[in-house]
Amino acid sequence: MTPRSNDPLTKSLIGPLTRIAEALERLAPPEASAPDLEGADAFTWTATTSSLEPVPHVNRVAIELLQGIDRVRDILMANTRQFAAGKPANNALLWGARGMGKSSLVKAVHAEINGSAPGTLVLIEIHREDIATLPQLMKLLRGEVGTPARRCLIFCDDLSFDTDDASYKSLKAVLDGGLEGRPGNVCFYATSNRRHLMPRDMMENERSTAIAPSEAVEEKVSLSDRFGLWLGFHNCSQDEFLAMIEGYADHFRLAADPETLKTEAIEWAATRGARSGRVAWQFIQDRLGKEP
Repeated sequence: MTPRSNDPLTKSLIGPLTRIAEALERLAPPEASAPDLEGADAFTWTATTSSLEPVPHVNRVAIELLQGIDRVRDILMANTRQFAAGKPANNALLWGARGMGKSSLVKAVHAEINGSAPGTLVLIEIHREDIATLPQLMKLLRGEVGTPARRCLIFCDDLSFDTDDASYKSLKAVLDGGLEGRPGNVCFYATSNRRHLMPRDMMENERSTAIAPSEAVEEKVSLSDRFGLWLGFHNCSQDEFLAMIEGYADHFRLAADPETLKTEAIEWAATRGARSGRVAWQFIQDRLGKEP
């Protein structure tokens, strides 16, 4: 029996049902629209709104100021130039010691390539906590919603996964798996303090409790294998640390006696209990602030 529009029960339900439908529409995620990649050279991915927010000024250091990482710098630069030229290129994992310029190198390489060929590459940062939405971002850049002409370098800083964190599966599928694979106009760079992107004790626990220990961690360890480039960053020596200080001092034209600067830099590193590019930069910032 079909209810009539003038039936009292039907009339009483129209209002509540309409409000429910409107509420569901408001809760539904916004439909992804084609990204406008022409407005900036750098963006951040906002997962909650499925949008790219332009970054007018990227916080970065000039590539010539990055000391003690010449080998990995040249490898990453060559790989990125290949990608920028439309040639095959690898996803890259920059791993190792804190403060040795991993994220700085990615941003510096992007700036160097766009400096010689403006507008060639778009740098898109995705935050660690949003890595599960990476397939959604890839779909947007692939051209299913719109076909961007520019090549996109997706960057995730300080990437790692803790116990019971299953979001690594999204990254794994994007890097090498799935039917669609990685879009041809997208390359993925990540930095991490961990070579295998997971804590050592987690790997050991799974080995000790699993029926097949070698297979227990294979799925998670194999995530690192999806990166064609593994670039290691190691703690620097005192000579390398002082070379960083000298490079910064020359760049900023510090009016300080070289020997005095050297002594102060060694003392600064001793108080921090570390020597790294970050510590050298912090020392120079302190010294610049004291300049007359």
